[in-house]
Amino acid sequence: MDNPFISLELWGGLFGGLALFLFGMDIMTKALKLTAGDHMKELLARFTRNRFVGAGMGAIITSIVQSSSVTTVLLVGFISAGVMSMSQSIPVIIGANIGTTVTAQILAFKVTKLALVLIALGFLLSVVAKKGYWRQYGLMLLGLGLIFYGMSVMSEGMEPLRSYEPFISFMLTLKNPLLAIIIGAVFTAVVQSSSATAGIMIAMAGQGLIGLEPAIALILGSNIGTCITAGLASIGKPREAVRTAVVHTLFNVAGALLWVAFIPQLAEIARWLSPVHNDLNGLARLAAESPRQIANVHTVFNLANACIFIGFTTQMARLVEWMVPDKPIRVCDDFLPKYLDNSLLITPSIALEATNREIARMGAFTRNIVDESMLLALTGNTFEVRGIAAKDKVIDSLYYHIIEYLSLVSSSDLSSSQSKRLVNLIQTANGFERIGDIIATDLVVSSTKRIKENVVVSEQTVKVLMNFHREVVKALDSVLMAVSNGDTKLAENVKTMKHDVARMNKEITRYKIQRLTADAPNRIATYAREVEIVDIIDNIFRVVRRISRFQTNPKKDVSGKELAENDSAEATK
Repeated sequence: MDNPFISLELWGGLFGGLALFLFGMDIMTKALKLTAGDHMKELLARFTRNRFVGAGMGAIITSIVQSSSVTTVLLVGFISAGVMSMSQSIPVIIGANIGTTVTAQILAFKVTKLALVLIALGFLLSVVAKKGYWRQYGLMLLGLGLIFYGMSVMSEGMEPLRSYEPFISFMLTLKNPLLAIIIGAVFTAVVQSSSATAGIMIAMAGQGLIGLEPAIALILGSNIGTCITAGLASIGKPREAVRTAVVHTLFNVAGALLWVAFIPQLAEIARWLSPVHNDLNGLARLAAESPRQIANVHTVFNLANACIFIGFTTQMARLVEWMVPDKPIRVCDDFLPKYLDNSLLITPSIALEATNREIARMGAFTRNIVDESMLLALTGNTFEVRGIAAKDKVIDSLYYHIIEYLSLVSSSDLSSSQSKRLVNLIQTANGFERIGDIIATDLVVSSTKRIKENVVVSEQTVKVLMNFHREVVKALDSVLMAVSNGDTKLAENVKTMKHDVARMNKEITRYKIQRLTADAPNRIATYAREVEIVDIIDNIFRVVRRISRFQTNPKKDVSGKELAENDSAEATK
């Protein structure tokens, strides 16, 4: 080992193999998220009502994406998008640790011989495939092959360590479990992958370089170190993201410390569960038995932790909410998006869900302005009318952030249904922004004219117009619920309200004509302002109906031509 070329071969093999392993994990994870993102969203949303099923879903999803940190990011998106609560996310986090053990189980089967075959097949499929999803399947195989090949390179590179005295002395220090846990945590925090730590342990065990007990302590530490990814991702993020990272950290740290005193017992369980090679001796037997033992103990203690903590999800949620309380809401926060998080862009389906939530928030502001402004427009003074225009600035600010965020989402590799939903989200945001502009411009201009012309709207006319206005607000409420909850029936109801609104419009028109012939002061100017108000309310309803069409089938792409034809037909009627 004094030969520098041997040292170069050793360190090149170790770190080069680790680089291939992590690069393969990254390729495979990205491809899996692109192909399975929508399915993961549907599975988590559907099966997290029960804590045990939620833990199972966490294990399944994490075994697919091979990263508990990715699962945690997905959960942050769901919580931000209102799909699940903090209590529902905890079982998924608990199950995620079980899912991460799948990598170790696969690697323990000595599958490294398949590495180059998988790399070749994956590369060929990713290059020649015409359809996007087949290309992603090819990248999955390529990534898996790189993982296996990286394991092989690390294993071969570390073989000289068998006779290297400094390394042997270092391994003896790992008999101290606390030191081994710290080393495992630090190393995992650096590489940001507990699967990589487990893979290195299996590679070392395959060369007879590490015993079972030190390997267990290192893997316990890796469960702590993997929390750094979620922790870093939550910096500067909403409170929900911080809470999710805290849950992940609390569970993993408590789960690791729980077993420190029982490492010998875990080792015995692993030996009992794993195959025995009585025909071998010494390092050969250690190399043959340890990889499977390490993989099995990794699964056993994570499964045991899940069984222990699954009954305390509600208490954990309360503890974390107490540790990370909500920030007091400031007025200026209304201008900033609450649910748009750039860390979600790696999973477009979740980013679109968060955008939908933000649009619903924007719609709530729009609804409040529509509801509050009409009476002021009919009876308010100059100061009150100017206040109406100021309220639209919140809607404009949120609209700008939403469109900017969707432009980032659109740069991702979206599926056909995701692309259509993105277009519909843009159109929905356009609709709410248009309603805000109608209030801030048309209504304010009409009200300003009313004040300058000294028009006084009678109490009876105010009552008639407010009834018409309330019907439109009712339609807006239904659309807002459809956007928030995906209730297509509510959106369909808005479309059927067209006839009622048209009937009310005709009745008001007849009433205005009667008022025009009445002996009342300033009746021509009054008639003109009242006509404008009715048209403004009717225009708001037209936009509401347009938004409702995007909610009846949010994945259907409603073309601009179709909208123009519908609007033209409505104008004719």
